[in-house]
Amino acid sequence: MATKNANLPQEVQQTLSIIPELSGSYQYYDKDGEIIYVGKAKNLKKRVYSYFNKHHDSPKLRVMVPQIAKIQFIVTDSEVEALILESHLIKKHKPKYNVLLKDDKKFPYFVITEEEYPRIIVARKANKNKIKGKYFGPYTDSRAMYATLDLIKKLFPLKQCKNPKFKDRPCLYYHIGRCMAPCQRLITPDEYKK
Repeated sequence: MATKNANLPQEVQQTLSIIPELSGSYQYYDKDGEIIYVGKAKNLKKRVYSYFNKHHDSPKLRVMVPQIAKIQFIVTDSEVEALILESHLIKKHKPKYNVLLKDDKKFPYFVITEEEYPRIIVARKANKNKIKGKYFGPYTDSRAMYATLDLIKKLFPLKQCKNPKFKDRPCLYYHIGRCMAPCQRLITPDEYKK
């Protein structure tokens, strides 16, 4: 996969030659060593190359790409990890071209609630005073976030309802193996939190 732009800095060309076709997060640095953009990808090589192999219609990209003096990447085990890592790095470094996340009130977060039997729910930052818990995000790609949430709910049979629908029996999620029926006390809080 060769780039069409021979004017790239040597360090960028070297990174492009070794970047793997794996999921992860990538960081673009300017000539002063400042992180100017953080992204995530299912295929790092394909995604990072896309910045250098085509003309960009986006004014932001036409300005940003020539400023890239260095690329770093972190390989993750999954797209889910890449999404979480991207969010963490953006919050930590506040890159100037990740402007979408600067006004993060409109973007969704995962919240692990502070309940006896915690749930994972989706909320907006504006709800932080209403919903107590540990917030993860914000996520600009809400489709990827919801896909991640579905995967988490399949892997971990967590409580899904705020108030039980039935007083005397577990809900459908219990019967299909997607909940441990804490509302019916079929599991202790300590066992549930493991």
